[in-house]
Amino acid sequence: MLFTTFGNPTHKTLMLIHGLGVSYQVFTPLIEHLQDRYHIIAVQVDGFLLDAEGKAIPSVFTSIDDQVDQLVEHITSKYDGHIDAAYGLSMGGCIVAKLQERADITIDHVILDAAPLLPLPRWSIDPLRYYQSFNVWCSYHMSGFFKWLFRSHYFDTLLAELAKVYPSGYGRAVRDAYKSIYTSRLECVRSTDVHYWYGQHEAFVAKYMFRHLESLAPHCHITRFPRMQHGQLVIDHPDRVAELLVEIIG
Repeated sequence: MLFTTFGNPTHKTLMLIHGLGVSYQVFTPLIEHLQDRYHIIAVQVDGFLLDAEGKAIPSVFTSIDDQVDQLVEHITSKYDGHIDAAYGLSMGGCIVAKLQERADITIDHVILDAAPLLPLPRWSIDPLRYYQSFNVWCSYHMSGFFKWLFRSHYFDTLLAELAKVYPSGYGRAVRDAYKSIYTSRLECVRSTDVHYWYGQHEAFVAKYMFRHLESLAPHCHITRFPRMQHGQLVIDHPDRVAELLVEIIG
């Protein structure tokens, strides 16, 4: 796990954790909007690491819990066990959700963007993670075809990000990450201000996630974004995400 910081270290702290198959650089437009206002900690999850020149660093993804342990150690040593806010995208949201469970650190504001919060049925985990891994493999090796097929900024960005990070952990990182995501469950909510975001086109899956969150934290805030797909808001509308984060964090 690697950490890249932006902005003034005396300002409020905002941690950003990316999703599976993309790098921390997916947040670059968002960071440009926010770095004058916050001290931003951009996390690089194992299996999806880049060096300073943007080239993949070989690494191994072990588990969500291992990523959380590394984050707790970093927050404890660098920020006295407290950060003002954490935003997680997809897999990053799953990591943030498990991070805020920990009693040894505190996070004032938690934003879960399309985060998986419930495990899948045991029988479905291996078939789905290999199926999803095959989709990622195809997207990496046939990116030109998919760019032609979808022709959108959203998919172009996802494919460009995948091209950067896939060589870091290759198929093993993808398969292991999916396995860990598919077996993870949000057990409790410690943060007092929790937000769950999802796109209209992923509502069928997201409704199970935010209903589970509501059962644990009736005070949470649920926001549905029209015409958005999984993780699309931060890719296509970083200015809007920046505005929302400022409203939440202050």
